[in-house]
Amino acid sequence: MAVPGGNAALTVTVTYGSEKHNLRISSQEEDSQPTVRDMALLIEQVTGVPLSFQKLIYKGKSLKEMEQPLTTFGVKNGCKVMLIGKRNSPEEETELKKLKDLEKSVEQIAKKIEEVNKELGGIQKGFLAKNLQTEALNQLDKRIKGTAEQFMKILEQIDAIALPENFSDCKQKKKGLVKKVQAFLAQCDTVEGSIGQEMDKLQSKNMALAE
Repeated sequence: MAVPGGNAALTVTVTYGSEKHNLRISSQEEDSQPTVRDMALLIEQVTGVPLSFQKLIYKGKSLKEMEQPLTTFGVKNGCKVMLIGKRNSPEEETELKKLKDLEKSVEQIAKKIEEVNKELGGIQKGFLAKNLQTEALNQLDKRIKGTAEQFMKILEQIDAIALPENFSDCKQKKKGLVKKVQAFLAQCDTVEGSIGQEMDKLQSKNMALAE
């Protein structure tokens, strides 16, 4: 939705203890005004204080509504915003980096599901000669099983990351990543089931022709 005067970047000064940061905040969305979330994500990058630990104060009021445009709270160019919150310890940052690297691997592996799905769709629509379909389906079955195995290995790696109780930012990230991998594993199961159905159909047709 277009917002009057949308996409206007704001420059604000964020104070954090004795630190001062001049930030230029623009919206992630096209034709939208920068929101509290846009500012909080930039503050996380610059100060190292995770979004979940940030308390942002402007003119004595706490900015809690993340999806609201900054202008709703009267934040203009040159305004000062105060940040309260703690940075992660270097130890927690190290664990967080491991989880972020694993997340990148998960996203790369997930592309393989899309590729298999696309090729399966082509076979279902009859884009491949009948005599080549059995071999193609067998290959797709191998690939999707291999992809599921890669996800299982990632789950084992995530599980092997032991986190102390006070690493709350890491714990949140770990929990979210496990859910993401489980959702992709469920997709692998669905695709594998669809490949199995196509193989059964093909087998039935071949048997009918043989009779």
